[in-house]
Amino acid sequence: MARVALGWGVRELAEVAQVATQTITRLEKGDRLKAKTVGAIRAAFEAAGIEFIPQNGGGPGVRLAQPDGGARPSTRNG
Repeated sequence: MARVALGWGVRELAEVAQVATQTITRLEKGDRLKAKTVGAIRAAFEAAGIEFIPQNGGGPGVRLAQPDGGARPSTRNG
């Protein structure tokens, strides 16, 4: 979900996190990974602006961080 929100493919995430593409595939299938590997992937997402949300009744999740302390970018042209 976070990867798609960023518009990244498996290769892009693997490159940024400095892991193999097969590692990303295993993560997305739900396979267990080493804590160090999960940490590298999480750090890559966080550096790209993904926030991890703790469980709040509906389960854990992710969202895009709002730039500039909450200001949203303009969607208007010109």
